[in-house]
Amino acid sequence: MKHVILVCISNYLPGYKSGGPLRSIVNLVEHLRDDVDFRVITADRDLGDAIPYDNVPSGRWTEVEGVQVYYLPEGLGALGTLYRLLRDTPCDMLYLNSVFATRSTLVPLMVRRLGAMPRRKVIIAPRGEFSPGALALKSWKKRPFLALARVAGLYSGLTWQASTDFEADDIRRVMGRVATDIHQACDLPSLVVHTVKVRRRNAEDPLRIVFLSRISPKKNLAFALSCLSRVRVPVEFTIYGPVEDAAYWDECEDLMQALPDHVKATYRGAVGPVEVPQVMAEHDLFFLPTLGENYGHVLAEAIASGTPVLVADTTPWRGLEALGVGRDLPLNDPQAFVEYIEALSRLSADDYADLRARVLDVDAHRKQESQDIERNRALFLGAVQAG
Repeated sequence: MKHVILVCISNYLPGYKSGGPLRSIVNLVEHLRDDVDFRVITADRDLGDAIPYDNVPSGRWTEVEGVQVYYLPEGLGALGTLYRLLRDTPCDMLYLNSVFATRSTLVPLMVRRLGAMPRRKVIIAPRGEFSPGALALKSWKKRPFLALARVAGLYSGLTWQASTDFEADDIRRVMGRVATDIHQACDLPSLVVHTVKVRRRNAEDPLRIVFLSRISPKKNLAFALSCLSRVRVPVEFTIYGPVEDAAYWDECEDLMQALPDHVKATYRGAVGPVEVPQVMAEHDLFFLPTLGENYGHVLAEAIASGTPVLVADTTPWRGLEALGVGRDLPLNDPQAFVEYIEALSRLSADDYADLRARVLDVDAHRKQESQDIERNRALFLGAVQAG
């Protein structure tokens, strides 16, 4: 019989607006479904939505793309249901996908701490929440909470999943002696192969740059707009993603209005995962100056579409210049971002076509050599057997 892993996550399919954490679970299921029976407890609506999904039953287990999913409605009344699910759902392991999510992480940890559910192994994935940039956002609230949670023993005895060595160091730095069991298992790419039509760039055209992520301070769209205000070459900048922080979006809109005439910025709203590869392929550069990522699924999607990337050095995607697929640059040097954009815009059509070919080659080579699947299999199956 397959091992059963109960997954608690804030948002799941058919949603897509929460980005990386959701894709991490979807891709994990794709890769390990032959070994593991995943069962998911999640919200009955997408990130930021006021109404539930259409045609998705809440209040009972339902099959979604081969996975049993329980959709919880909003409100305090759902907490009793969540408690009963944690207590009564037969499983070998509990898998949590945030440190700070109230309902999908803190409630299960409190139920566990009170001994109100069966003893079982628990794996927790911070999903980049401990990166310095991410932790600095609302640190006045996060750090006191972590101190109280450590005293209360909420995080004692957990197995921590780190996507990279960088994230493992972040976990040790933030959690200290509480995090004694850390395993590195990188997030997995999708098994779905998309066919895209790659755009051929002409040197006289404006450079087409895309930002595709949630509109929130962590993703740092304001920094991207600030850099673009300084470039001296024609640019068409297209922004995709759900607005997670309305006040921050107001700030970004003001920056868009202040851009010079040769830089055109357009907001296109949220985009579904099926559309992402073609959106990437239609642009000359993907720009994400994020404050921190534990993996960066959207970066993987850009590279798989042959699109060069310009990213902050706050993600696992390092050494991009040496690979020939873009740049990873420090946020304290915005001029370096400006200079790369200007240099890319001056490439001839043939040189730019060669660059895209190198990006696709790097993507194919990375997938062939990846040992991440086995590391994830070892983490989850090994943890079950050890528990």
